[in-house]
Amino acid sequence: KAYSVKGNLKVHMRIHSGDKPYQCSHCHKSFTQNSPLILHMRTHTGEKPYQCSHCDKAFSLNGHLIRHMRTHTGEKPYQCSHCDKKFSNHHNLIKHMSTHSVEPIFI
Repeated sequence: KAYSVKGNLKVHMRIHSGDKPYQCSHCHKSFTQNSPLILHMRTHTGEKPYQCSHCDKAFSLNGHLIRHMRTHTGEKPYQCSHCDKKFSNHHNLIKHMSTHSVEPIFI
């Protein structure tokens, strides 16, 4: 791969070297970058900065808030290609797809 910023190449090379210089002070899990460590720390601190505007639920990750918001909006963006049934999250679509398959789908 080619990178225009030298730091990006350095981060990418950690994938191959296994170097994980960012370590959690609570459980000692290691990361190649600081940003995933910051997100991981929320599992220890309980910080939930993403608040639902419709109810009082809060989430540690923005993606979890987005998924939750579908309970209020009724949005179902994941559609089965076999029967056109729709789902609010990808996991439920994958589970449903196994009803169309002879072979089990493992998640």
